[in-house]
Amino acid sequence: MTALQHVKLGTYYVVNLPEPDDFDLWRERARALVQCDVPPDRIAWVAPGGNADLFSHGERRMPVPPADASEVRANKRFVSLSKNGILHSDPERFALLYRLLWRLQANGRLMEDKADPEIRRLEELDKNVRRDSHKMHAFVRFRLVEDEEGAEHYVAWFEPEHHILRANAGFFVRRFANMRWSILTPAGSLHWDGERVTEGPPAQRGDAPGGDPMEDLWRSYYASIFNPARLKIGAMLKEMPRKYWKNMPEAALIPELIAGAQKRESTMVDAGSLDMGERPETLEAIDKAIHACRQCPIGNLDNHAVMGEGPQDYGKGFSGLMIVGEQPGDQEDQAGRPFVGPAGQLLDRHLERAGIERRAAYVTNAVKHFKFVQRGKRRLHQSPAAKEIDTCRWWVESERQIVQPSLVLAMGASAARAMLGKTVSISKARGTPIPLADGSELWVTAHPSYLLRLDGAAQEEQARLFDADLAAVKERLTELAG
Repeated sequence: MTALQHVKLGTYYVVNLPEPDDFDLWRERARALVQCDVPPDRIAWVAPGGNADLFSHGERRMPVPPADASEVRANKRFVSLSKNGILHSDPERFALLYRLLWRLQANGRLMEDKADPEIRRLEELDKNVRRDSHKMHAFVRFRLVEDEEGAEHYVAWFEPEHHILRANAGFFVRRFANMRWSILTPAGSLHWDGERVTEGPPAQRGDAPGGDPMEDLWRSYYASIFNPARLKIGAMLKEMPRKYWKNMPEAALIPELIAGAQKRESTMVDAGSLDMGERPETLEAIDKAIHACRQCPIGNLDNHAVMGEGPQDYGKGFSGLMIVGEQPGDQEDQAGRPFVGPAGQLLDRHLERAGIERRAAYVTNAVKHFKFVQRGKRRLHQSPAAKEIDTCRWWVESERQIVQPSLVLAMGASAARAMLGKTVSISKARGTPIPLADGSELWVTAHPSYLLRLDGAAQEEQARLFDADLAAVKERLTELAG
């Protein structure tokens, strides 16, 4: 039988699908069958690996819809859920989708019935596939290899539960456009040469490299950002199941870090790292406390503390975005609000372009006071020192504990240090989510004020990268909200 062969056997039709994730072909065949009034119980859908030989005789033609056939009805919700549902590994997914499509012709509002068992099953398939895609985004780890000519190539191994490999190719192309990479899985492989994506055959774990010299640095980095005061083992295991640990170099450290978490926290307290009194329990309490804070030289300048702002539905049930900048500027100091000056106005334009509503995010700064040097009547911005960022980290961590965002966007090196407790390179950290101990994700990008200091081609390139980072954050927020 050929790959696209369709066999009519008595009153039954067998549809052979050459790929397990080809929604467009399934839709084309399903539409024709509906227009020919073929009920669900008269169709067998066979995906790769199915027993097509059982139907290897009979008339080998799909039915042809009559010229006056009615248009097939399928609303946006059905199409959206089906595009993900067809990626599931459940062999009955094709039949489930066809039954729902068949029923939609008689009841256009079928998808609104949340109690319908078949709709609930499709929603479950969609949820499982989206979660599998999230795991792929978060836990793929590239290892560096060199070809015979010494050119760098990055290779990763991943074991998806569903047929998500091709559907996620665009994500990795956008995130890692500037490097040559391959993703190997038991179901197939993807290869990016900097210009186009190609597909390859299935692979085995041994085909991927076991490690590279950079992994010692990565493990040291992970250990340095592990915060025992925020450790929630249940949430961490739910977000990062043990099955993925074998592909992640930092995972080897987790048992030891968990075992020593309480001891490390006690050491931090004894050393004075947490000596800021009891942690505030409300944003109002933080606002009051930062206005009285004089723990570093910035708080003793002629300035005013600037509190974060955003919607009020924080805590349980809030799954939104927290944006962290560097520090207030002159205009923010005067207005008492974050990101109202030139950098804030530029940020608003880029957020709007990415489809992110600023008013739906909690916006704050790593450092709560404006650091400056007086020059006549002007107050010239100065970057905060590492110790000043570390001191103020108590406040931004308190904000995050109350807000409980699902995703934190740190803009600039100071904001990244406030989140991680260590200075990182923006160019190396951007584009890849960093899982935090409380189950949230950290994304790092440049500060919009950096764009304001550039011009010409350099400014255009950095604006493009900034837009790409925000687009990735928007995409991830949509996944988390689903």
